[in-house]
Amino acid sequence: MSAISPSFFKRGTDFLGCDVPFLCGGMTWVSDPALVAAVCNAGGFAALACGNAPVDIVEKQIAEIRALTSRPFAVNLITLSPLFRDQLAAVCRCKVSHVVLAGGLPRPDSIATAKTAGVKVMCFAAAESIAKMMIRNGADALIIEGMESGGHIGLVSTTILVQEVLFAYGDSIPIFVAGGIATGQLCAHLFMMGAAGIQFGTMFAVSEESRAHPNFKKAYLEAAGRDAVATPILDARFIVPSVRALKNKGLEEFARLQLDLIPRLNDGTIGKIDAAHHLENFWVGALRRAVLEGDTDHGSMMAGQSVGLINSVQPVKTILETLARDTESELRRVGELISLAEAQRHKD
Repeated sequence: MSAISPSFFKRGTDFLGCDVPFLCGGMTWVSDPALVAAVCNAGGFAALACGNAPVDIVEKQIAEIRALTSRPFAVNLITLSPLFRDQLAAVCRCKVSHVVLAGGLPRPDSIATAKTAGVKVMCFAAAESIAKMMIRNGADALIIEGMESGGHIGLVSTTILVQEVLFAYGDSIPIFVAGGIATGQLCAHLFMMGAAGIQFGTMFAVSEESRAHPNFKKAYLEAAGRDAVATPILDARFIVPSVRALKNKGLEEFARLQLDLIPRLNDGTIGKIDAAHHLENFWVGALRRAVLEGDTDHGSMMAGQSVGLINSVQPVKTILETLARDTESELRRVGELISLAEAQRHKD
């Protein structure tokens, strides 16, 4: 009997241009050209993380990926970055097939600029209202990422987003699901519910091809799901989202930074935008120390709650093959249960 998963995969693979609709998200300092190319060459899809990288670096990394793979890939841009518009222009100029717009609410003109250049636009939707806005603004696909994920998070869980967004809009636009997912078994059920594909972060951060420091990977492998906690935002004037990361001294330092900034906000020596930049710069530096230098005590160990389900460092190819195999197995199991129930119903 032929595999049944391709019938569930088709919408996602057609949109992405890959073999299996499993995505590696754009993780700062982690999703570099080598990891992106490895995922794409293994049949999946990946996004290059740009952050605040200068345009010449973005163009250089796009060229590096193309030297390593002929497969389609995406570039992940942070819309709040001061370099966003120049980066977007570079993506269009380089004719990258897909762009992921993250870190804010993409404006209609930004989406239109990419689409006019022939770039497919994927936007995050952390709530139903945002999903409706992104569809109205012209997004080609959505990524719904629950608060179980690592890094900057929203306020809504994956299960709620599936019901609010996937069930409501999945027929009209490809929707990719992320946050707290680490097994093919769960992927199968998300595909059956209408997902076009699944995005992962934490799992690929500890892959063999990930540039992350051995100390960083070791901490991930030893962590339980409950160790990945969300940072509290101590003042509503801090216009930044919470961050989910492994508990360490770095989280305590982030709290102290907020306490230091509050009096400055009160006396007007700093504004909300500058305060937000201070907080974001903290994460950029702390994340670099953790990923590249292995500082697991003071660095930012951004991780999703799925970290407790990951117990070994594996090649990207093995990760994708296991996900596809287990997805197929679960689809078959459910199909057999339905067939047995139908047979019993007719018998009764």
